[in-house]
Amino acid sequence: MSRSGRPSTLQLSLDQLRPYTGCLYGFARDQVEVRKHIELRITFTNDIASRTKNIRYLVGNAPSAYNILLGRPTLNRLGAIASTRHIKMKLPSLEETLITIRSDKKEAKRCYENNLKTKRRVFTVTTQPPSEEGVTRAEVARERRPEPAKDVLEREIGGRMFKLGKSLGQGTQDQIAEVITQYLDAFAWSASDMPGIDSDFLCHRLTMDPQVRPVRQRRRKFNEEKRQVIKEETRKLLNADHIREIQYQEWLENVVLVKKANGK
Repeated sequence: MSRSGRPSTLQLSLDQLRPYTGCLYGFARDQVEVRKHIELRITFTNDIASRTKNIRYLVGNAPSAYNILLGRPTLNRLGAIASTRHIKMKLPSLEETLITIRSDKKEAKRCYENNLKTKRRVFTVTTQPPSEEGVTRAEVARERRPEPAKDVLEREIGGRMFKLGKSLGQGTQDQIAEVITQYLDAFAWSASDMPGIDSDFLCHRLTMDPQVRPVRQRRRKFNEEKRQVIKEETRKLLNADHIREIQYQEWLENVVLVKKANGK
């Protein structure tokens, strides 16, 4: 439930709201403050068949053109299928008949356009120091994520090259270099720097259901340059005992090559 769908707008009593301690996260991992939650008894009907279900809604402090949003957990519980192309939602009734919920195309378009206008707004966030009472969830949600420094300088520390931000003072750089020197063995530049990791400490496994047939991808062909890269990286992992060779009757997946930030 968004800011536009206030309980007063929806003719709901504030006494129905219950505390909620969680948080909502968007696609970019941005946090939305959830104030409380409310459980409502909702009836879905097409004037022929109907179905009533208790649904819990989260009341969040976020701008939106929609009063109420149905999440995937609710759609799954209802066994509902929504189509944005047809602006319809279908779900089974308790009598095993099909309920079709139709929406107004003009109203849907208006909500969509209003939602785009809401997202285009620019907000200026000022970071404030935490109060004596502590930091609230709203303050945490408004905090900007730290970004890596763009202007950096290379400095040799313990025989290795490190990148430090140019904006750091000389005293801060010296303190960082001292800490790195003290814990230099905690850093790794390649797989060979951390051989023989105990599998009880760290191990990657493929969770396979023996009753389900694995999906077999079509084999891809790589050019000579990529084949050499695959062989070299595989050799490094084998020498460091990070991986071992196993035999499958049917191979599972193609190798995916991703370039690093330095272009390698």
